[in-house]
Amino acid sequence: MSVRRDGTTFQNTLKTSAACTGTGLHCGETVTMTLSPAAPNTGIVFQRTDMGGTIVPATWRHVVDTRLCSVVGVENGARVGTIEHLMAALVGCGVDNARVEIDGPEVPAMDGSAAPFVSMIERAGLARQGVRRRMIEVLKPITVADKSAHASLAPSDSFKVSCEIDFDNPAIQRQAATVTLMNGAFKSKISRARTFGFESEVEALRKAGLALGGSLENAIVIGRDGILNGDGLRYDDEFVRHKILDCVGDLYLAGAPILGHFRGYRSGHALNLRVLETLFAAPTAWRYTTASARAKTAAAPVLQLAAGD
Repeated sequence: MSVRRDGTTFQNTLKTSAACTGTGLHCGETVTMTLSPAAPNTGIVFQRTDMGGTIVPATWRHVVDTRLCSVVGVENGARVGTIEHLMAALVGCGVDNARVEIDGPEVPAMDGSAAPFVSMIERAGLARQGVRRRMIEVLKPITVADKSAHASLAPSDSFKVSCEIDFDNPAIQRQAATVTLMNGAFKSKISRARTFGFESEVEALRKAGLALGGSLENAIVIGRDGILNGDGLRYDDEFVRHKILDCVGDLYLAGAPILGHFRGYRSGHALNLRVLETLFAAPTAWRYTTASARAKTAAAPVLQLAAGD
């Protein structure tokens, strides 16, 4: 994020383009993706270069599927799936506006985390734009639930995410963590956490057309006797950190950074979407604001989403 000494913050885009090629986690196809600069107030948009350049906005209104990932789409059938890791990297690095050119139906899985996308963004660099960043300030708590899972958003002077998971598996069990996304915390604490799954579920997922590109190279796989990945875990609590990463990416589908505290218990993509739907359905629960406006209020710190540590 670009911060002037007077506390005013401006929108950022990329200085130049950066590209990668990889396999889609669920579709199993080889996909090439390019991150490119975009004009102020564009937000994050995907462009399906294999479908005549169709634009697919990365917003909660365009979510069409939440089975194991977040998928956005438009009426002509153009879709882009597994966008959450990239979206998390973009907001974590302070990118407000970007065009994501992609020649397939899914963002490449890379290593199953957001770290490769952070590297792409850093390689491209950030360019400050002459328009103030608009943020979504949560004014009143909202809560959603589905059976034993629940999630909420509450007022906060920063973007904070708390997640708790509870699996009946000795390799995971119960894990909980909270991260405030300021001063490079996304890159240092969250970005390298990988997606995970269970060996016992692979066959059923593939019969359903999912996880066709999954492997030990792009996911943590948990077998009957423990973790199958030879390199082990990157963090002792990598599983819950990845859940936080997913939440950060899903919440950026709000269309702007959020000033609020998200809390999720066993929350997944579907419940994260319901949080946004519920928030925007309640006009008194939120408002648009800018960092400069909040800096003028007593004890209101400027939100910082930095690209580095």
